[in-house]
Amino acid sequence: MKLLANENFPLPAILLLLGMGYDITSIGEDYPGVSDEYVMNLAEVEQRVILTFDRDYGELIFRHNYKPQKGVIYLRLGKYEPDEPGIIVHRLFQEYTIEIERALTVFDGLMVRQRKY
Repeated sequence: MKLLANENFPLPAILLLLGMGYDITSIGEDYPGVSDEYVMNLAEVEQRVILTFDRDYGELIFRHNYKPQKGVIYLRLGKYEPDEPGIIVHRLFQEYTIEIERALTVFDGLMVRQRKY
């Protein structure tokens, strides 16, 4: 699974996912300060699932017609431990029978919702 962690995704969670064997690129480490549009284009070129805490991705997808093929996972969490987002992402892939591709997947700490595009 190829992942692209947005700039707001915590480094401990990225390192946890790397340790689990995921192929993950970090915007914060490799491309700090780039636009959300750049992130979307990079995800498309590299065929990666975007991991983000930024709700603007829904607007980019449904209003501005960005459609990253591999999908976007948007975490809407309150307080969390720095590595917890990595654990959540791993669980989404392992425990849920959902199709991530061509979907905005939202996890709010309790439930998963999806909107296909």
